[in-house]
Amino acid sequence: MSISTMDLDHADRCRRALAEEQAASLAATDGWAHVDKDQVHRDWHDLYGEIAAAITAGATPEDAAVQELVGRHYAIASRFYAPSRVAYIGMALLYAEDDGMRTWHNSYHPRMVEFLGAAMLRYAGSAL
Repeated sequence: MSISTMDLDHADRCRRALAEEQAASLAATDGWAHVDKDQVHRDWHDLYGEIAAAITAGATPEDAAVQELVGRHYAIASRFYAPSRVAYIGMALLYAEDDGMRTWHNSYHPRMVEFLGAAMLRYAGSAL
């Protein structure tokens, strides 16, 4: 299964889980006041450069090295709160469905959203 072929009911559950978990975390942490957002963005920038290089080199989302990169992605996201498996899949859907998120992610590589979404789906199924 890929993000684009996911069952619609499951996709809706994932979107709702992301929205609910983020809202609860925002409320509990004064809008994520505990997070150094500048550092998070620098860390994601560095990570996305590494993922873009992996895509260019012919890696697949299932490759162990890519899954390690996605583990880092999850760890960075977890600075805000630790997303559940379904919320993490919801995050991949957000990257694909939100115009701004898709444009920003794909600025690192034209296939970033597609590749990262597949890698996140794999990570969620095997590590969360």
